[in-house]
Amino acid sequence: MLDYKLLEALGAVVDQAGFERGAQVLGLTQSAVSQRIKLLEARLGQPVLIRAPRIAPTDLGKRLLNHIQQVRLLEHDLLDYVPSLGDREQRLRIALNADSLATWWAEAVEDFFRDHRVMFDLVVEDQETALKRMRDGEVAACLCMTPRSIQGARARPLGGMRYRPLATPEFMARYFPNGLDRIALAEAPAVVFGPDDRLQQRYIANHGVTAPFPHHLCPSSEGFYQMIRSGIGYGLVPEIQAQAAIDKGELVDLETSSDVIVPLYWHYWRQGGNILEALTQHLTLHARRWLTDLDGFDNPSGVL
Repeated sequence: MLDYKLLEALGAVVDQAGFERGAQVLGLTQSAVSQRIKLLEARLGQPVLIRAPRIAPTDLGKRLLNHIQQVRLLEHDLLDYVPSLGDREQRLRIALNADSLATWWAEAVEDFFRDHRVMFDLVVEDQETALKRMRDGEVAACLCMTPRSIQGARARPLGGMRYRPLATPEFMARYFPNGLDRIALAEAPAVVFGPDDRLQQRYIANHGVTAPFPHHLCPSSEGFYQMIRSGIGYGLVPEIQAQAAIDKGELVDLETSSDVIVPLYWHYWRQGGNILEALTQHLTLHARRWLTDLDGFDNPSGVL
């Protein structure tokens, strides 16, 4: 049988990206945590961690992380019947994209947070790569573009985030004096969230422009938006984030009828316990207030 103290050490080291911080979370010395990981590896006969160049779980370590995370969620369900098991506080580790976190997420879970004693550990990850966090056992749920779930998990469509290619009127006058065309688009500086963000590349590819193209990198949803509002570049911004500036004429569309829909699917572990199931039901019901309905789209798993 697995020793869950050893698995807790593995989870803490991976969650905190290091032995020292993992030890602090567990209230142990770094040496004690290191000994627990070594003992776990000795009992299993193979490594569970890659130590360099950075801390990361091996394939076996990922499977163990998935297991211990689901066990924690299921154990919490027993507290109503066996209060002596421990603290009633539950933590959910979730990966979601920065734009959701900056716009609709907090309002969508506000009522849920009031009704359930749960703490969120939010991991910011691009919607195209968040599912890898679940596959690696780092999170119990995630938001991503992929409709197909991984083994042991389920996926539910929540809706789509509507993006609009925006810039200031001054930026438009400088870089697109004659309107949007392929040559101007290839020369105008864009703002891109990060190296995993393919939204901008797909947008310009639809207009006949291929990489490389001039762009700023800004891995912050708020910073991204402020750079565009300052006229430093143009970019695809969530409509719900930019609506007030659009209404005031501070931001304008590069072209008419150019909206892009990014579908969002909620992935969660099947054996995730009552709290995760309750959050899933809540999001399925309430997220549609901020997201676009995906019904009728021919390609709901891609960017339109």
